Amino acid sequence: MEMASKLHALDWVILSITLSFIVIYGTYVTRKSKNITDYLKGGSDSKWWTIGLSVMATQASAITFLSTPGQAFHSGMGFVQFYFGLPIAIIIICIVFIPIYHKLKVFTAYEFLEGRFDLKTRSFAAILFLIQRSLQAGITIFAPAIILSAVLGWDLLILNIIIGFLVIIYTVSGGTKAVNVTQKQQMIIIFIGMLVAFYMILSQLPEDITFSKALEIAGASGKMEVVDFSFDSSKRYTVWTGILGGTFLMLSYFGTDQSQVQRYLSGKSVRESQLGLIFNALLKVPMQFFILLIGVMVFVFYQFNTAPLNFNPSANSAIYSSEYISEYKELEAAHIKIENSKKVIFNDGFQINEISEVKELNAKDLSLRIAVKEIIKKIDSSSKVKIESNDKDYVFIYFILNNLPRGLIGLLLAVILSAAMSSTASELSALSSTTAIDIYKRNIKENKTDEHYVKASKWFTLLWGIIAITVACFANLSDNLIQLVNIIGSIFYGNILGIFLLAFFIKYVKGNAVFIAAIITQIVIIAVYFLNWLPYLWLNLLGCALVMGIAIILQSISKLEETQY
Repeated sequence: MEMASKLHALDWVILSITLSFIVIYGTYVTRKSKNITDYLKGGSDSKWWTIGLSVMATQASAITFLSTPGQAFHSGMGFVQFYFGLPIAIIIICIVFIPIYHKLKVFTAYEFLEGRFDLKTRSFAAILFLIQRSLQAGITIFAPAIILSAVLGWDLLILNIIIGFLVIIYTVSGGTKAVNVTQKQQMIIIFIGMLVAFYMILSQLPEDITFSKALEIAGASGKMEVVDFSFDSSKRYTVWTGILGGTFLMLSYFGTDQSQVQRYLSGKSVRESQLGLIFNALLKVPMQFFILLIGVMVFVFYQFNTAPLNFNPSANSAIYSSEYISEYKELEAAHIKIENSKKVIFNDGFQINEISEVKELNAKDLSLRIAVKEIIKKIDSSSKVKIESNDKDYVFIYFILNNLPRGLIGLLLAVILSAAMSSTASELSALSSTTAIDIYKRNIKENKTDEHYVKASKWFTLLWGIIAITVACFANLSDNLIQLVNIIGSIFYGNILGIFLLAFFIKYVKGNAVFIAAIITQIVIIAVYFLNWLPYLWLNLLGCALVMGIAIILQSISKLEETQY
């Protein structure tokens, strides 16, 4: 399949105009940010709807719109449980975090830690943030680069550089305000694009397949199992991992991650910041549900239309030029036979008693897809070029390029790239502000002018942009990109959250105990992850509990020693 042939002149025009408008608008509107408050906090005059859309745009990267439909296509709606802890986390942040941040008039979340503990604890927390966020910034650049590489046949290295520098241009120019003003436009584009995509999928189903019938077909195939109340620790997504692990992850992300804190620190008042976060909490779970539902509808579409055994075009090309081509063609023939059997069931009027037959066919088809992945792994092991067997991140883009009309392809590509630019801009702005305020200003160059720190922040934005591009150039696809982002966050977020909770609620614990506890916790969490002892969502809870528990024990030992002497 030649994906590049699907991109027509009209698609190019829509894509180019959309991206150019965002870069030019963001640069022009915020070109006069001269002081550090304007540059890092957007002048502290943002309204709640700007904050809400900006918070949502920061979280909704290209990975959300690239990977989530593919996740639902293969695994169903269960991933939405990951977000069940979001409303709980937002309520806690609105009550505890926001009033303290606004009262102290901080530029970054980590400034608060020095006043409560000491400089080394503040600096350590800031460094943990810089490490994990720079890795995630690289992935948010890498994700859309994969798409355009498949679409245009361009080199991934060149695409990583182009996407990265598009974001760098307006983020360096206008800082936080540039991020905020562009994200409103980007979210409008995203909402329109996803609604259009959903409508187009339904419109291309057979005439007698209504939306309710499509849901029946999806349910028969096991794709509509939204909640899982089991206590199986091997399952990544259950109600319990979502509420417990998800709450701690979201609490860490929205409460202590500078890329999000910076969004609501720009609020005109505590109330505006709180309303902005509540607005995000009310919309985020339904939005993720809707995006997953798009993936499920793509699955239903392919019950009536031919789907490849693997959606990754580069992997398929590798198979066709390998010694395994005959083995692949046998699997493909079996796949077509299964597809035809399902078409007969659905076209003849699907009945509830045929669910077991559909599930059996889907299980057989899944075994064929696994067999294809094994072939790809064999080719990969003998090839000098990395060939990825994963195809979840290609499902939605395959559908877009092969089934949508001219113009809409350009619009959906603009959606994915807008999302990439919005989240990457937030990340670079946050990385810059944390480096400038928590590391540079506090540890290296104190008592300089506002102009000096604005210039320094711009240079740091450029530096982190280059680092993110470098990470993107060396990135490889994991099982699923959206999971990779969350895994990186889970390794670091729990520790950072625990430090903040100690600062807020455990008043007798001092800086030395927290600093030592944080170092020990980070080593333990990294070991737990690489030894695969727990599903990654539980790392947030474990990290938070560990750092708090160790710090309290160390402080108690210290107090005991003091009383003895």
